[in-house]
Amino acid sequence: MGFTPLAGTRAPVRVWTDPYTIEAQAARQLRNIGALPWVQGVAVMPDVHFGKGATVGSVIAMRQAVSPAAVGVDIGCGMSAVRTSLTAADLPDDLAPLRSAIEAAIPVGFAMRDDAVDPRRVRGLEQAGWDEFWRRFATLDRKVAQLETRAQRQLGTLGGGNHFIEVCLEQGGPDDGRVWLMLHSGSRNIGKELAERHMSVARGLPHNTDLPDRDLAVFLAGTPEMEAYRRDLWWAQEYARRNRAVMLALLSQVVREAFPHVRYDEPISCHHNYVAEESYDGVDVLVTRKGAIRAGKGDLGIIPGSMGTGSYIVRGKGNVDAYCSASHGAGRRMSRGQAKRTYSTADLAAQTAGVECRKDAGVVDEIPGAYKDITEVMAQQEDLVEVVAHLKQVVCVKG
Repeated sequence: MGFTPLAGTRAPVRVWTDPYTIEAQAARQLRNIGALPWVQGVAVMPDVHFGKGATVGSVIAMRQAVSPAAVGVDIGCGMSAVRTSLTAADLPDDLAPLRSAIEAAIPVGFAMRDDAVDPRRVRGLEQAGWDEFWRRFATLDRKVAQLETRAQRQLGTLGGGNHFIEVCLEQGGPDDGRVWLMLHSGSRNIGKELAERHMSVARGLPHNTDLPDRDLAVFLAGTPEMEAYRRDLWWAQEYARRNRAVMLALLSQVVREAFPHVRYDEPISCHHNYVAEESYDGVDVLVTRKGAIRAGKGDLGIIPGSMGTGSYIVRGKGNVDAYCSASHGAGRRMSRGQAKRTYSTADLAAQTAGVECRKDAGVVDEIPGAYKDITEVMAQQEDLVEVVAHLKQVVCVKG
């Protein structure tokens, strides 16, 4: 559909949905972002909605500056998926034992491991760089030094909220019925702690005193505060990537134990809360994607819907107007509190019919009805990505 400019902003703010459908709070946030002097431009994805400081579903290109709120507190949050050789015919009618085996192998919610993961004991997990990665923990903000053991024990754990693990079936095409494994998670508590500490530092810097929203406080290039943030940011993004890699390897092992003949393709992985150094029109910028994936030409990405509506594997088209980006999912259309007031467990059961998953009050806020229509979101970004595969979950694990 292409983009629509958001009126009344200093820097260009390009919107891949009807601007009049954006909630008022989110629209104000986008205008505040577009007013910042360091902003080169903003691309707004069709799953846009209000967020803390910066809007979820926003891609912000800044010159010589970065706003930690434009990354969010779950640094490096993203998706991983792998296609298997299994088909729907290989799966049993009762998927509850498979779900239970996944939950036994991968802690969910607030749970963590009794001991840190030993990569050498996880089949299929990359072995390179683990010692150096953990040595770098000592270089992080000294206020998180006491969290190293917790960070080690949370590596390879899912978390709660909208994080999930799924077994999916491909829909349509020559591979109809092919089984995929998919998961969504990030940098757990350590990413949150680092993000919040740096946000607090940024709000106290003199150049941020006159901002329209103090939560949009930035770090400037060449300053000690920027260097400290980038150091911790890169580490947290790597933690999130390794966290997903551990879980995907463990998930693959669970499936291998149930189906010894299974084979796996190369995994797909993408962040959707992160910072990248990129260049557009000859200008070097720091691009923050908060609820958006990179969709450079040929890039493979993952765009999930909700726990009852399925997901998409996509290939980027490299649209520079969007800073080579696409949405990270369907996006919420109502808050968690509103979802709990609106829907019941009976509604949840109805909307997740055919999916082996939790159907209790603890996950009503994740009901499909609380999210935008993923098919409409995909239609609004046809110039950003092409669909490689449409997946529908048959098992969904949530914390």
